[in-house]
Amino acid sequence: MTRLSLLAILSVLLLAGCKDPRKDMNLQPKHEPYGAADVFPDGASARPLVAGTVPRDPANVPSRAWAAPVYEPEVMTPVNAVAGGAIPFPVDRGAIDRGRAGFEIFCAVCHGRLGNGQGMIVQRGFPQPPSFHVDRLVGEADAHFYDVITHGFGAMYSYAQRVPPRLRWEIVAYIRALQEAGRNAPEEQRRVLIAMGDRPPPTTLPAPAAPQPPATRPAGGAP
Repeated sequence: MTRLSLLAILSVLLLAGCKDPRKDMNLQPKHEPYGAADVFPDGASARPLVAGTVPRDPANVPSRAWAAPVYEPEVMTPVNAVAGGAIPFPVDRGAIDRGRAGFEIFCAVCHGRLGNGQGMIVQRGFPQPPSFHVDRLVGEADAHFYDVITHGFGAMYSYAQRVPPRLRWEIVAYIRALQEAGRNAPEEQRRVLIAMGDRPPPTTLPAPAAPQPPATRPAGGAP
């Protein structure tokens, strides 16, 4: 048997053992929503809600509130999601306080409590986000920050399932308060707020510390 014939036989055997790509979990027998199902006494696949189920407030459904795309897919440029791309309700002290609480729970770990991109996990090697105090982000519409919280951006994942829509806007309001405080800060403090600005994080992480040798017991010492 020639080498070419042997390769041909092996190829056929390998192909014979391959899984049919059409037979995956998406194509298994299943009931469609609101379809018929003989397995249940009422003949319907959709089951009634469990007694005592509490409905979710529509204002807290994970989604974009005041729905409209903040970016046009074709050009990826900001557009107005709401009038002027601004926070769609009056901002008062209560909104700022709630935004601060939300920011310190969900955002400060990366962005830092000052919004300078120096959060605790960034100090431990996580990719650094830009400072909120750079000119580019100071000039962004409110809707930009809302969109990033909703959908994520770069290394940041979506917080739509974690942060209710109104709280997202209140966090945006607190970011604006941080930016305003930074704009009025003395120059030395402003340099700290801007930190590394928009520069990308280092491509390599610091080398881990060398392992220490195990401690040795002095000769004749107590166990």
